[in-house]
Amino acid sequence: MKIKPTDEQNKVIAESETNASQLPTQSSHTADAVLPAFRLKKLLVPVDFSACSRKALHYAISLARQFGAELTVLHVVQAYPPMPEMGPVDVESVQDAHEELALLQETIGHAVASKTMVRTGTAYAEIINAAKELDIDLVVLSTHGRTGLVHVLLGSTAEKVARHAGCPVLIVREHERDFVV
Repeated sequence: MKIKPTDEQNKVIAESETNASQLPTQSSHTADAVLPAFRLKKLLVPVDFSACSRKALHYAISLARQFGAELTVLHVVQAYPPMPEMGPVDVESVQDAHEELALLQETIGHAVASKTMVRTGTAYAEIINAAKELDIDLVVLSTHGRTGLVHVLLGSTAEKVARHAGCPVLIVREHERDFVV
C-alpha cells in the first residue's frame, strides 16, 4: 500500500497494490492492547517572548486542550553578575517578565487552565528544576536552530533540556512544517 499527499490540505490518497484484497483492518480490542494509555496532565512551556517561543506555546495550548492538561508558562530571567568596569547593560527585570507573561496569559484566555511563573538563573537549569518540582508530564519548548560558532558560544538551551529533563520534551523548530492548525 502506498500513501501519497494530495494538493488539498490535510488529504491523502491510499493506493493498494493489485494483489491486495482490502485495506488492513484492526479490531478495537487489538488496538487497545497495542496502544498504551497516553495522558498529559501538566505541561511546561518555557518562553523567551520570541516568535519561535510563541509557536511552541501554540502547540502546548493545543495539547492542553486535547488532553485537558494544565499549562505552566515559564520565563527565566538571566542573572547577570554586576561588573563595575562595564558600561550600562540593558538587563531584563523580573517585573518586565511578569508584564510580558500577563500579556501571554490574556492570549491563552480561559481555553485551558494555565498559570505563569518567573525564575531567575540559567535558563536550562531552571527549566529542568521547574519540570521536576512541578511534576511535569511534557516540556514544550522552542529552538532557534542556531548552528556553527553561535551555537558553540551560546549553547542550546533546548538541547540541554532535552538531554537532562526527567520527562519527555517536545522541541518546536521555528521554520519547520506545522502539524497544529
